[in-house]
Formats: sequence, structure tokens, C-alpha cells
Amino acid sequence: MYKQVICDSLLYCKEEKGLLLHAWVIMSNHIHLIVSTASENKISDFVRDFKKFTAKEIINAVENNVQESRREWMLNMFKYAGTNNNSNKEYQFWQQDYHPIALDTREKTLQRLTYLHENPVRAGIVWCAQDYKYSSAIDYYEDKTGLLPIIKLDI
Repeated sequence: MYKQVICDSLLYCKEEKGLLLHAWVIMSNHIHLIVSTASENKISDFVRDFKKFTAKEIINAVENNVQESRREWMLNMFKYAGTNNNSNKEYQFWQQDYHPIALDTREKTLQRLTYLHENPVRAGIVWCAQDYKYSSAIDYYEDKTGLLPIIKLDI
């Protein structure tokens, strides 16, 4: 349910904000994206808006999910993080920063793309990267399309 919030938000940003999604993976506690923009919008603006929107939506989903056995614990963790950061009113879902890396060489791009897609394999979730549903690996490793439309990198 929470991963779907992130997928829906990425799709919205693609369709409405000029985000070009090249590769992605959603893990249980972080995401990796390879993105660019076709508009005057900066990637940092996208990250800010994306994090703000998804944080509100996911916290709301946690609060209203009566089947979520970890609800109290999760909300306490978000609240604890929020009280330790003056930028938040109540909860903090995402870390304040992000780590952009310029993919300015073919080698660096290929390394990051492989690292991103192999995350679920290293985590022991799947045997093959393309078997992980919340990733663009299937777009790159097979002649299939994944959950979100991407613009494949020419590497």
C-alpha cells in the first residue's frame, strides 16, 4: 500500500511536472531514482515536493490502516524523528537530505544503474533483479515493461 503511494506520485510527477524517470527501485526503507527533467523545474524542487506529498500520504495511510500491526510503533518513530527536527510540525518520514550524483560518464551511469537494480537481490528479496515488482529492472533486463513507464538510458 505504501509503495503504491510512491508509484502514484512518481507517475503524477512524470505526467504533470516534467519529470523524466529513467530507473527506479523502492525498497522497504529507501528509494533510488535515476531522473532528469524536461522542464524548467529543478530536480531539487521535484525531490522537495515529492517528499512532502508522499510523507503526508503515507503517514495518513499508516494512521488509517486498521490492519497495520506496526501502526503505533511507526507513528512513534515518525513523531520522534519530527520532534528532533525544527523543520517539521509533527512527523518526519523522509530524511531531510538526498544524495544526487551526476551521471556524467557511461561507466558511472552503468554502475549506478546496476547498483540500483541489484538492491533487492543484495537484500535477499529476490534471486533476480527483474523479478522485483517495484523496480525498473524488468525494463532493462527483459523485453517487458514494469509498473511505471520509463525512458530507458542508452548505455
